[in-house]
Amino acid sequence: MATTAQLFEEPFDADEYIERLAWRTPGGGSKGGAEAFDPKKLLEEFVNHIEELKQLDERIQRKVEKLEQQCHREAKEFAHKVQDLQRSNQVAFQHFQELDEHISYVATKVCHLGDQLEGVNTPRQRAVEAQRLMTYFNEFLDGELRSDVFNNPDKIKEAADIIQKLHLITCVYLKGKYHDLERQLIQEFTAAQRRGEIGRMREVAAVLLHFKGYAHCVDVYIKQCQEGAYMRNDVFEDIAILCQRVNKQVGEVFCSPETVMAKLIQSIFENKIQAHVKEKLEETRHSDVEQYLKNLYDLYSRTTALAAKLTDFNLGSDKHTFLSKLIKNIFSCYLESYIDMERQYLQNRSGLILQRYYDSKNHQKRAVGTGSIQELKERIRQRTNLPLGPSIDTHGETFLSQEVVVNLLQETRHAFERCNKLSDPADLPKNAFSIFLLLVEYLCVDHIDYALEIGLSAIPSADAKNANLYFLDVVQQANTIFHLFDKQFNDNLMPLISSSPKLTECLHKKKEVIEQMEVKLDTGIDRTLNCMVGQMKHILVTEQKKTDFKPEDENNVMIQYTTACSKVCAYVSKQVERVRRSMDGKNVDTVLTELGVRFHRLIHEHLQQFSYSSMGGMLAICDVAEYRRSAKDFRVPLVLQLFDTLHALCNLLVVAPDNLKQVCSGEQLTNLDKNLLHAFVQLRVDYRSARLGRHFS
Repeated sequence: MATTAQLFEEPFDADEYIERLAWRTPGGGSKGGAEAFDPKKLLEEFVNHIEELKQLDERIQRKVEKLEQQCHREAKEFAHKVQDLQRSNQVAFQHFQELDEHISYVATKVCHLGDQLEGVNTPRQRAVEAQRLMTYFNEFLDGELRSDVFNNPDKIKEAADIIQKLHLITCVYLKGKYHDLERQLIQEFTAAQRRGEIGRMREVAAVLLHFKGYAHCVDVYIKQCQEGAYMRNDVFEDIAILCQRVNKQVGEVFCSPETVMAKLIQSIFENKIQAHVKEKLEETRHSDVEQYLKNLYDLYSRTTALAAKLTDFNLGSDKHTFLSKLIKNIFSCYLESYIDMERQYLQNRSGLILQRYYDSKNHQKRAVGTGSIQELKERIRQRTNLPLGPSIDTHGETFLSQEVVVNLLQETRHAFERCNKLSDPADLPKNAFSIFLLLVEYLCVDHIDYALEIGLSAIPSADAKNANLYFLDVVQQANTIFHLFDKQFNDNLMPLISSSPKLTECLHKKKEVIEQMEVKLDTGIDRTLNCMVGQMKHILVTEQKKTDFKPEDENNVMIQYTTACSKVCAYVSKQVERVRRSMDGKNVDTVLTELGVRFHRLIHEHLQQFSYSSMGGMLAICDVAEYRRSAKDFRVPLVLQLFDTLHALCNLLVVAPDNLKQVCSGEQLTNLDKNLLHAFVQLRVDYRSARLGRHFS
């Protein structure tokens, strides 16, 4: 086994291991060695060695199992130790909490004891005052008031001070006198207030400050201040004037004017304003929702504006919170249901605006399908431009109304304003988003999208004759409405949601709606362009004669261009102007580019249907020159370039045979496919006789 162990030296290699074992075995070497090769000995050695390896493996396995058992045992012991430590830690933590609570309790006691010690530490000079009070107290016990202070009416202030202090000592003997003096003082204060004697009011209020009736004195003052104060129709203006007047006076009368002023404002809010709000809102809450929302907005706005003015007065340290609570107590029951009523009103109002418009047009609104069949039709229509279903004659009506749009946007703007003022700041983005969704539903879907669907259905097929293309009017009005919609989105909605997660949802919804409408607009414009091209094609087919380009009398051609060309150019000019009126910005160039390319393709294919004599070729060049003049109206370089190239191609119809190669290598034709050049040359009547094909071989 020692030998076997030596064979397992690192690095271990199986082939090397076998070689070394064979080499150590007598007769196991190569046949050219000192001892002849003996396979039986080698086999026997291998068998013995395998047995040794099995024994070695068994011993190692037993050792591994023993080590694994030891590992499991130590793991369990370690786990028990961890659990014991955790329990110990928990006990220590509980002790720590108990100690912390005990420390807090002791600290509280120490603070309380300190407060008591501070209260007991009365100044020494109070002893003299106590002796004087005891003398007066003895007079009450004897039943004879000999002191001048109790018998002289001019010393009522001093008597009141003594009585108040003695009242703290005993309420049994002084109770009657205490309340009698208190009542006299309040009556004196009331009389002084009616007479407008500020000085006397201040003196009496200072005396009453130490009496229990001081709060009643303040209440009397507040009540008398409001007598005759509400004489105008504008309650909020009356309140502002009242508070301004009282604020000047209260500082001269009371030693704590901020408390009196706060109590006055609280009384005004809880009585006058609350009653006014309830009266205004309850009479319209169930009968006229529109007026209710307007009243709620107006009352809440004026109340908050009044509160903003009142912050100029001294009402204590936290006057903003104080005023906010007063406003919340008045309006909370109305604000809780505000957004539901706002959405319900906006739904009803928007639906009524749309219905009145369609009724004025004597139009019964068609149901626009949204099922799978309708979606399939829409996809087929977008890809093939096939008019699926019957075409609708709208008699030129776009079913888009700027008046309707302005009314819907105005209602929504008012809703956004009310939402901004009446919503809780935490709910403002969510409420504004819900209003925006209603705008999308009624303006974008029920009005614009419906008009696009009707407009698409009204577009005639490409081969229709004298087709009235009203879809461009739909595009023009839809474009104007989009601008108004986008302006309201930026002006009224964005400030309400700009700093909230709802901004992403609004932008996504807006993008989704606009993209859906743009798909329908693109589809309608594409089909309209097809109709335009179809109308041009109809003019060419009906007006262009084969003899136009192969006249019988070559020497008697008096026209500058053909009738078909003249009518097509006139039609194109009208359509170009119509596109410019219907669109704006880059959309004009995009649509005109597409129309120009299709116009060029139509003329190019049309010219290839005829054979041209020499004079006919000249007339074709004149036609193309006229087409090129119309192409200039597009103001699109690509379209003009296409017609320049077409004009150059038409020169191949008249150029002398010997000059063909030179013309084909010209600047405008050199980059064109030879097959295209050859195709144009083949249109010449002298193509075969003049053997023109050899120039392209």
